[in-house]
Amino acid sequence: MLGYSISRLLQAIPILFLVSLMAFGIIYLIPGDAATVIGGPSASAQDLAQIRANLGLDQPLHVQIWTFYANLLQGDLGRSLLLGIPVTEAVIQRSPVTIGIAIYSLVLTIALGLSTGIIAALNHNRWLDQAATIFALIGVSLPNFWLALVMIVLFSVNLGWLPTGGYVPFSQDPIGWLRTATMPAVSLALLQAGLLTRITRSTMLEVLSQDYIRTARSKGISEWKVVGKHALANVMMPVVTVLGLILSVLLSGSIVIETIFGVPGIGSLLGNAISSRDYPMIQGGLLFVTAALLLLNIVVDVLYTWLDPRIRVGGGK
Repeated sequence: MLGYSISRLLQAIPILFLVSLMAFGIIYLIPGDAATVIGGPSASAQDLAQIRANLGLDQPLHVQIWTFYANLLQGDLGRSLLLGIPVTEAVIQRSPVTIGIAIYSLVLTIALGLSTGIIAALNHNRWLDQAATIFALIGVSLPNFWLALVMIVLFSVNLGWLPTGGYVPFSQDPIGWLRTATMPAVSLALLQAGLLTRITRSTMLEVLSQDYIRTARSKGISEWKVVGKHALANVMMPVVTVLGLILSVLLSGSIVIETIFGVPGIGSLLGNAISSRDYPMIQGGLLFVTAALLLLNIVVDVLYTWLDPRIRVGGGK
């Protein structure tokens, strides 16, 4: 297991290197002069020179690359042009907000997806199965930003149950956090809950048709024990596999959702950086999110091999 974990970490290094090259090249991919784009048409020659100096664009390309990677190895992602603080500091400040909402959304996804998928499988070809299938279809079809806007109109404007936006830290007021985090979490979770419902339903139907399930039932074991003890363990394998993908989608979708609800997380931080052309923040945010997603997928892979001892991987025996 340790060997497999180390192997997966080493495999992530080339990916991080390629992403870092892309992050470095972002500023060169925009048409025209980056300083002119950032400064705007009203910027003076002195302003443009200052912008180039701040971004290091006044240095030769090889010097820029060397400086970029030297700073990167020290954890220095540059300084935000918009906020005036180090990118690392800004990302660390916003991380708890995004992580909290992502965990809340993941819990909702697992609870809705697993329960709905299991209920659908246990009631195959009945109205509960059809209702679960419709729920899954709606979930995978609705864009999360559209759902977010509908929820604002319904639960905030019309009913007045939840605030239209903003964020209250959990440590300050748990109830306030729940009120401000629920709509962003639900709008992110519904799409993934629909996907998880379909996977759980199809896997559960396949497991329930196996011989050992029929043998357990023939011994007089209760249905709930058959499902909970024998079937659910095998259903969890594909669920664990897809959790990495679900978390990736939740984190990437936070850029739009946090902007809509005014949540001060990493998503809104990157959204503001893109709209204001804060290239150091865009570069640093891209690297941070990529590293987080790679780490999540490695954890899911290791967890998968731990749950299923039949799997044999190089270095993981």
